[in-house]
Amino acid sequence: MSKYQLKESTDHQFYFNLVGSNGEVLLTSERYTARASARNGVGAVRDNSGVDARYNRLVSEAGEPYFVLKANNGQVLATSEMYSSPSARDGGIDAVKRAAPTARLEE
Repeated sequence: MSKYQLKESTDHQFYFNLVGSNGEVLLTSERYTARASARNGVGAVRDNSGVDARYNRLVSEAGEPYFVLKANNGQVLATSEMYSSPSARDGGIDAVKRAAPTARLEE
């Protein structure tokens, strides 16, 4: 089963990873100054993950495809890993669309 793993960084900021049922990290959130804000970020990912227009399909300077999930207001919610091809990136987006709405929160 997929899950959101809420974590605290060494600089006392909070972030979460969306982890797929296969154990791979699908998304990593932006940093938050409060745990409650990170929980709200999980809700925003759940709300926006099903809308294809919220995904920006990008390519890094090194030529690796990745994507960013944004909220309706354009704020970045989370960023994917780097993929080997555009089709692999699109598969990652599909995995997020399936997993994000129902993944459980693990703190």
